[in-house]
Amino acid sequence: MDVVRVMESLAEQGVTVLFKADAERMREGVRPWTFVASGAPFHEDLLVRTDAASVEACLAVCIPRLRAFGLVIPEFGA
Repeated sequence: MDVVRVMESLAEQGVTVLFKADAERMREGVRPWTFVASGAPFHEDLLVRTDAASVEACLAVCIPRLRAFGLVIPEFGA
């Protein structure tokens, strides 16, 4: 999956996107990846967040939720 394209697509629609890898959680083996998308100014009620074991797992959870808000995210191959 092209994470940069996903993030660019969301940003073009007014969504701020953050991916984070937490070193401490990675050492502990506890869901080190965090994905956060928030929507000011165009999507004020938008807040989608998850912590997961991988980038792909974050996207698997968050992309359907973002699409439910009406955002357009292109289909990508894994």
